[in-house]
Amino acid sequence: MDALAGLLDGPRARGAFMIRACFEPPWSIRIEDRAPLTVMVMVRGEAWVLPDRGEPIRLRPGDLAIARGPDPYTCADDPGTEPQALILPGAECRYPDGRSLNGSMDLGVRTWGDRPDGSAVMLIGTYLWEGEISGRLLKALPPLLSLTSDVWKSPLTPYLMDEIVRDEPGQEVVLDRLLDLLVIAALRAWFSRPQAEAPAWYAALADPVVGRVLRLVQDDPALPWTVASLAAKAGVSRAALARRFTELVGEPPMTYLTEWRMALAADALRDTDDTLDAIARRVGYGSAFALSSAFKRVYGVSPQEHRGRVPS
Repeated sequence: MDALAGLLDGPRARGAFMIRACFEPPWSIRIEDRAPLTVMVMVRGEAWVLPDRGEPIRLRPGDLAIARGPDPYTCADDPGTEPQALILPGAECRYPDGRSLNGSMDLGVRTWGDRPDGSAVMLIGTYLWEGEISGRLLKALPPLLSLTSDVWKSPLTPYLMDEIVRDEPGQEVVLDRLLDLLVIAALRAWFSRPQAEAPAWYAALADPVVGRVLRLVQDDPALPWTVASLAAKAGVSRAALARRFTELVGEPPMTYLTEWRMALAADALRDTDDTLDAIARRVGYGSAFALSSAFKRVYGVSPQEHRGRVPS
C-alpha cells in the first residue's frame, strides 16, 4: 500500500463527501464539524480561510487549502464578514443563532450556497472519520495548509467540476476516487517542498533500501517477516538494515512492523464486521489470541473494547 494511499484507506467506510459551494459576497460560513480532513479548491473568485488560531489564508482561483481537524475555522469573502451559517458534526447546517437551515442553501446536485451563479465557487471535499493509518500522516500536517496555483496545478479540477453536478449512477464512486487522487496529489506536492517537514517514515520511502522495506511491510503485512527476510529482499545484511532503518525511520524494523499491523487491525475493527480471527490472519497473526495480546500491549485496551468505541 502506498503511504499516501494509506492515508485514504477506506474513506468510504469512514465517510467522505464532496460538494460545490457557490456564494455571492458578502458571505461567511463557520465550520465546526470536527472533520479530520477537509480539502478546498478555489475554482472562481476569492475566499479567506480563517482559523481560530494561526494566520488566515487567502485563496485565489486554482489555489488549494487543507484543514486538519478538529479545530474550527471560518470561510468568508472577507475577514470582517460575520458568519451567516454554521456547519456542525454530521453535516448539520444551522444559522448562527441555532435555527436549522432546513435545506434553504441547497442549490441542486451536490451544490450548496446562496446562489448557483455566485461569483465565488469552491470545491470542498471532507473526510468525516480518522483511522489509525490516516492518523500517522495527518499528525504531520499543520492545522491549515495551502498551495498556490503557481506551485500547485492539477488537471483533476475540471473533471470534478464536470462530475459533481451530474445525477447519474456511479457518481459517488467517481467523486470518491477523484477526491482521493486530489488529496494524494496535494499532499505529495506539500511534502515535496524544500522546507517540508515530512514524517521520518515518509521521507525514508525515497531511500533505496529502507523505502523498499517499508513498501514490503505496507503491501504484505500478513507475511511472516523477520529482519533477515526483509534484509534479503533489500539486498543488504541484517545489521546494515537494522542500522539504516532505525537511523532513517526512528525505530527498528520489527517495531515499525508491529505498529503498522496494529494500526491496520484497529482500522479493520472500526470499519468492518470481520471476526477477530479474520483480522488477525490479515495483519500477520496466527490467532485471535495472539492479536489480542499484541493489540492490548500497544493500545491498552482489547480489540473488543476498541470496536465498542466506534461511533455510530
